[in-house]
Amino acid sequence: MKTVNKMCFQGDVCFRRIDALPADAVEQKADGRIVVAHSETGHHHAIDAGEAKLFERAQRNPMICFLSIGGDYADVVHHRSHDTHETVRLLRGCWEVRRQREHTPEGWRRVED
Repeated sequence: MKTVNKMCFQGDVCFRRIDALPADAVEQKADGRIVVAHSETGHHHAIDAGEAKLFERAQRNPMICFLSIGGDYADVVHHRSHDTHETVRLLRGCWEVRRQREHTPEGWRRVED
């Protein structure tokens, strides 16, 4: 497990510490598991427990969301039984969660891992 204080990647997802949530951030309701990045194969990057809250901007961008970690930390787990990414432990604070993208001859698209 990686413990992260500033920035890291978990597959196609980038976690970057920020000073504060954006002024227009809107909390997203979660029942138990917080999925921070949906996978096209159903193997999501998610926080299963802890004092984390998920936020999106009022003008939603599917490539970016935000986390507020109220406890000491929150563990982001890649839910796949094989060829999985290492669990990432994000420390208390605010985090930007950004999906990577790539350029193809057809234009920009989200990276799929």
